[in-house]
Amino acid sequence: MPFTELTRADLRWEVMDSTNVETKTFYMTADSGKLGLVQIIFSNVLGIRTTAQFNAKIIDPVTNATELWASDNLDNFTFSDDKQHFTSKECSMEISEDGKTYRIKSSVNKSCIVDIAFTQTAPGFAAGRDGTSNFGTDPKAPWGRMKHLFWPRCQVEGSLVTQKGPVDFKGRGMFVHALQGMKPHFAGESACVVYFILLEDSQADISFFSLLTAARWSFANFQSESYSAIHMQYITPPSYGSTVVSVGGIAVDGKILFAGAMPPVSHDETAPDSDNAWPEPKAVTFKWESGAESAVLSGSLGARTDRVDVMGEMPKFVKNIVSGASGTKPYIYQVRFPFEPKPDMYLLTVSRYSTPPSSRSRSPPTARPRRRKAVSSRRRLSFLR
Repeated sequence: MPFTELTRADLRWEVMDSTNVETKTFYMTADSGKLGLVQIIFSNVLGIRTTAQFNAKIIDPVTNATELWASDNLDNFTFSDDKQHFTSKECSMEISEDGKTYRIKSSVNKSCIVDIAFTQTAPGFAAGRDGTSNFGTDPKAPWGRMKHLFWPRCQVEGSLVTQKGPVDFKGRGMFVHALQGMKPHFAGESACVVYFILLEDSQADISFFSLLTAARWSFANFQSESYSAIHMQYITPPSYGSTVVSVGGIAVDGKILFAGAMPPVSHDETAPDSDNAWPEPKAVTFKWESGAESAVLSGSLGARTDRVDVMGEMPKFVKNIVSGASGTKPYIYQVRFPFEPKPDMYLLTVSRYSTPPSSRSRSPPTARPRRRKAVSSRRRLSFLR
């Protein structure tokens, strides 16, 4: 499966008339080490009611805790005529004329005043022609569809002002525009697991999520000074054929190295959550492969620091419809996974691949990375587990 570089027109809100959930989510990795996200969720339930919600989160890797979680309904929201801008009374999300920068502002929650700008440092992409997967027995009249568009590598500027003061999020980021255009009564029960993993000089967010249209959803977001890697997989419930869709890509400043269909995600070790019996992943493997290039992110996960009941954060009307129709009971599990530098550890090993421009002038790290020989003729990027 090839990939398509995105244009500004590709990023318009779809605002479907039928049941769907559409999100724009911005993941942030601050130079200070703080992790965060801001997100707008637009939902249409059965074509009879629409809602919008703004979410913001800050995670402090030093205290190993969620520093802030704010989730608020948005009133009197509108979309611009070209469906590029979202505006409500106390929240806005706008894209620049060149389609390279998003500006997100919110004062809907006084404990979290948001003013963030996301600017591409690598092109955005969609797997295949437009990032859409259709489901149903008739290709010309599908039951529903899923769509994902990515900006894998961005520069972030701005802050989230909390009751403790401003939190500067200058650093790196990743943006994803997602559409879940499916009927909830076709979906099965699902679990949501989100892992925030902190590496010494880089970061990977690993998520396992499902809500309306997937029995399991796995997501990895790796960010370092040299590389950005995204891997997203979802497995539909039996009513949609237990279909596995796995896409992703790797980018450096200025270009996408490769993107498209990717190998399936492996949950190498799981353990049941004692409170709900969901199989919480304890060790995972994500792989990226394309022609002569490959990469892997693999290893054990640390103990979780938080668990969020996703249904508890949804608008009551949406929650009642979705929960009653599909039995969906998603959760978010969060962990911080720190690494202590050791002589035999590496953060990123690149074999038989040219060093990206952003890292050519960097001084060698104190703990020098080990180089692995390439397997056969393949180029291999190995991310520390």
